[in-house]
Amino acid sequence: MEVFGVHNPAIELAQMGLSAARSVRYNFTAAPLYEEAIRRGEAMLTASGALRALTGQHTGRSPKDKFVVQDANTDGQIWWDNNKPISPEKFELLKQDMLAHAAGKDLFVQDLIGGADPAEALPTRVITEYAWHSLFIRNLLIRPDTATVESFMPKLTIIDLPSFKADPARYDVRTETVIACDFTNGLILIAGSEYAGEMKKSVFTVLNYLLPEKRVMPMHCSANVGPDGDTAVFFGLSGTGKTTLSADPNRTLIGDDEHGWNENGIFNFEGGCYAKTIRLSAEAEPEIYATTQRFGTVLENVVLNESREPDFDDGSLTENTRCAYPLDFIPNASRSGLAPHPKTIIMLTADAFGVMPPIAKLTPDQAMYHFLSGYTAKVAGTERGVTEPEATFSTCFGAPFMPRHPAEYGNLLKELIRDHGVNCWLVNTGWTGGAYGTGRRMPIKATRTLLNAALSGDLSKADFRRDENFGFEVPLAVSGVDSQILDPRSTWADPAAYDRQAEKLVGMFITNFEKFEEHVEGSVRDAAPGLKVAAE
Repeated sequence: MEVFGVHNPAIELAQMGLSAARSVRYNFTAAPLYEEAIRRGEAMLTASGALRALTGQHTGRSPKDKFVVQDANTDGQIWWDNNKPISPEKFELLKQDMLAHAAGKDLFVQDLIGGADPAEALPTRVITEYAWHSLFIRNLLIRPDTATVESFMPKLTIIDLPSFKADPARYDVRTETVIACDFTNGLILIAGSEYAGEMKKSVFTVLNYLLPEKRVMPMHCSANVGPDGDTAVFFGLSGTGKTTLSADPNRTLIGDDEHGWNENGIFNFEGGCYAKTIRLSAEAEPEIYATTQRFGTVLENVVLNESREPDFDDGSLTENTRCAYPLDFIPNASRSGLAPHPKTIIMLTADAFGVMPPIAKLTPDQAMYHFLSGYTAKVAGTERGVTEPEATFSTCFGAPFMPRHPAEYGNLLKELIRDHGVNCWLVNTGWTGGAYGTGRRMPIKATRTLLNAALSGDLSKADFRRDENFGFEVPLAVSGVDSQILDPRSTWADPAAYDRQAEKLVGMFITNFEKFEEHVEGSVRDAAPGLKVAAE
């Protein structure tokens, strides 16, 4: 095995069974990874200096192909209603077959960190078949210093081989694509998918398993902090605005997707950002747009014109076009990845029904209810088979990444909100004036104005009305925002149609929450939409 790089991992790789690889390129930085990716035909250079790669048929995650090893350690810990089991024997068979498949191949290894707080850090070794995958994960996780690399001992290893096609009958899996997680031995196997996002979400999944036992809250959220140390957390699924809304030139960005909350405050899990680029513009999102125009950024499934300039308005390959870049590409990003305890929590939803107001104030019990509900719309392209937004409930705003029962995360979050007196708001970045297909997407300018008012504390001083369907408080007027948009019913051409949609959505909330009722206090159950109104 021929080894290139600053540290020779041959012994460790041999112990794993990878000694038959033709070569290993270890901890390569952006420039040599560019060269390797282009030489191998994996990617191409854009006119602006970024690296563009295509992911083939997998233009989003494959959550139905994700499996967790069911063994003595995990059997009583995993939420099996949400996670598919794979036996230790089948996992070991898959592992050995993938190791055999790697024989004679050129591999790329990155030693990285998940978690900016040293007390919670997860040293992670990522072994990839593709050079551009190696650059992607190097951008997304935390890059350790030289001294740490030289003595690196991984607690998690990811083996990512897109060219390996799993035999469903042989491994008891669903398709040729598989993401198999062995929490006990700290090993993730990814096969049959070129979508690089599977790697980063695998690290998140492992941290979601490990941290609650330490009373640390893992969160699918972005975070930023103001000049006065006022940290804000933004919960939401992909496509709801976590990245866009946290990239604020007047606030320091902590991270755009995954964080932990422990006794010291907030800490980023990652060292980079993975932003959606569909219809990205320099005017609306200048900080993110600028990252796409420089060397080191990976563009994923972005269409290029004849001059190799990105066309961010072209969604012909997928609506889920992305850019992956190191966090320091954002000028006002935190270098430490750490921030004080949050003063504000924003729960983002992309309401495809057009029923939710653009912002609403939540009590702690309502915040708990909406966190466990995780209502939003799956945005086109984020998952395979989703071609247009559809209503969904994804508990904790990240059900695909939650190994444990939602009540564990929910109760932990409720304690933290209570202990630190956090203000909570629900923000709808979805549709107004009608449901998807009739209405329009909520204007980002209005969303930013409302968000700034919430973060500054000014919004709390407004006059509010209680929403007749959901019971939360909605401001009557906010400077700089059309008052009509604050009342969703008034934006519909047919108010009776709005009422029918609202009734339907309330029913969906109540039905969805039935599975959580025995795990929460009565005050949280009473925060359900429609209940207080019906009692009057």
